[in-house]
Amino acid sequence: MKKFFLLFCGALLGCAALGAQTRIPLLDRVSGHRVSCRYTYSLSKDGAPFQEVTAGSLEVEDDAFRLDGLGLQLVSDGTTRWTLDPEAREAVAEKVQPEDPVSNPALLVSQYTRYADDLVVNASGKDFLDLTLRLDSRQQARFLLRDIVFGEPQGKSDFSLTEESLPEDYLFTDLR
Repeated sequence: MKKFFLLFCGALLGCAALGAQTRIPLLDRVSGHRVSCRYTYSLSKDGAPFQEVTAGSLEVEDDAFRLDGLGLQLVSDGTTRWTLDPEAREAVAEKVQPEDPVSNPALLVSQYTRYADDLVVNASGKDFLDLTLRLDSRQQARFLLRDIVFGEPQGKSDFSLTEESLPEDYLFTDLR
């Protein structure tokens, strides 16, 4: 589960070189909005064709996010990240490290210019964005965002969970 999360976080960006001055208009609009979309996440190693890892939905507002994929749900208010596994009836709460895009992938969307040296925009349109991210010298991740919708901000309450809000039969692990 942890490996998927780390690779997924990296995939939110893209690969090669955007350059410090390049802007991505769709991502520039994220600030001040609640953004939702569907995503597909793929990996490539040593130049092999990309293989799809997962697909799902993503919702971001400022440093808060909700991500669904591989049967898991990741929810964060920017302070705590919850990983929920409905099938196993488990939940894990972890502290989000401020300014750490691995801990909080919302930063990769809302502050993408910080990571521009490893980012390539393959294609973009009115409601889609296709990015590739160089994870290291051997691996690349591809992230296709589709059906991107910009809405009014609604606050972080939708991205906040507590142990008490979980179903009684969930096993809860607090790593904060």
